[in-house]
Amino acid sequence: MAVAAMTYGEFWPRYLAAHADPRTRALHYLGTGIAVLMLAAFAATRNWWWLVATPVAGYALAWFGHAAFERNRPETFPHPLWSIYSDFRMFFLFLAGRLAGERRRIANERQR
Repeated sequence: MAVAAMTYGEFWPRYLAAHADPRTRALHYLGTGIAVLMLAAFAATRNWWWLVATPVAGYALAWFGHAAFERNRPETFPHPLWSIYSDFRMFFLFLAGRLAGERRRIANERQR
């Protein structure tokens, strides 16, 4: 199946829409936090098992959220690099208290 061409500017609103349920976002944040800690453990110990386990831990929680709450297919599959970038973007917007505003901005743009 061919992936439709799109810009990142088109992808980002689609990514946010695929994460509408706050439980899914919470699982993403938890998975991202665990993955960052595992990368730090790898950096500290040079034990390759941390590096191998990092994507498993990060994605398992996120994909569970998509299956259980969103009932959609994760954006990871058609756009893996944009997806991981967007996961961190969503995570840091959340930490900065700016995610709700970004979601409102995107919703307003879609209504035009």
